[in-house]
Amino acid sequence: MNALQGVRVLDMTHVQAGPVCTQMLAWLGADVVKVEPPKGDVTRSQLQDMPGVDSLYFTMLNCNKQSLTLNIKTDRGKEIFSQLVADSDVLVENFAPGALDRLGFGWDRLAEINPRLIYASIKGFGEGNYQDAKAYECIAQAMGGSMSTTGMEDGPPLATGAQIGDSGTAVHLVAAILAALYQRVHSGVGQRVQVSMQHAVLNLCRVKVRDHQRLARGPLLEYPNETFSDAVPRSANASGGGQPGWALRCWPGGPNDYVYVIIQPQVWAPLATMIGREDLVDDPDFATPQARLGHLDKVFQIIEEWTSRHEKWEVFDKLSSINVPCGPIFDTADIVSDDSLRKSEMIVEVDHPDRGKYLTVGCPLKLSDSPVEISRSPLLGEHSEMILSERLGLGEKEIAALREEQVI
Repeated sequence: MNALQGVRVLDMTHVQAGPVCTQMLAWLGADVVKVEPPKGDVTRSQLQDMPGVDSLYFTMLNCNKQSLTLNIKTDRGKEIFSQLVADSDVLVENFAPGALDRLGFGWDRLAEINPRLIYASIKGFGEGNYQDAKAYECIAQAMGGSMSTTGMEDGPPLATGAQIGDSGTAVHLVAAILAALYQRVHSGVGQRVQVSMQHAVLNLCRVKVRDHQRLARGPLLEYPNETFSDAVPRSANASGGGQPGWALRCWPGGPNDYVYVIIQPQVWAPLATMIGREDLVDDPDFATPQARLGHLDKVFQIIEEWTSRHEKWEVFDKLSSINVPCGPIFDTADIVSDDSLRKSEMIVEVDHPDRGKYLTVGCPLKLSDSPVEISRSPLLGEHSEMILSERLGLGEKEIAALREEQVI
């Protein structure tokens, strides 16, 4: 039995943030019906690498779902949608603010149709000055604190490659939905659930708010920056945490030939010995964590003189053998070919009827009694007849009429 078996989810989402949330719910066993306009989710045709075939953008965000096409701008479409709402546990949407309200399906109306419904939304911003503004991944990173603290000290603000605005928000919404489902067990009623992209990014940047307050008491010694203003600076690859770290170049010097190394107090002596600098073990300028904080750039330069003569995997093996926390920089080629990621089913091969075999990212949530099997994304409207027949009891003639009237 899967964790969310029997939970019915209406997926009214598109692009990335919403579909990631509903895909995770589907992986956990929920019955997810993706309700699409007759032309389909816009990402089916975005970033296409094969003509006339659903894009990887779509297929990698919509696994384990069913697809129902429905024009809810029509009267009959509204009736069918209302029936589906009455028969569902969760509705998830990431439309622009007010979109469902304008169609006559605001929270009050949805709660009237189904008092047990959990209505979950992703918005760009919470209540306040920006609540009606549009948001995209990098806008959320910009206004959530990520970009101002990412990059080199003398360079521009940078976006992170991790989609913390979209996918990061999705994970937050999954947590909120699960909490609402649990509360409903006791209360018997649903509720409105909302996560904004700006808020999710800010939550992921909470350590920078920590450091902002530490600035009032002087420079942040864990940062490599020479000067500090009234805001947390960009700190390049510094960890900024209790244990200093840096990305160190390895042989032969390619763009991702680096290993990230953390220096814990207890590993300094074996690390210095490993790199042939036993003289630094008792050197007063290097022997203690406090002494090293004064010139971390020099400390990591010395270690890099050693790492630059070895391949990143050799560095990883050697440093791991003496318990130095470290990790080679994985590029995407490393990711898709990594044995461990394949064995843990985080890189999964899926077979699509039009695309053929392709790779997708698997479920990071591992439950011992709720195994996840990744299945392909649905074709547009692939399950329309089945859903209308089995869930709503419509006959063949009724379904045929809906097609003729372009309701589905």
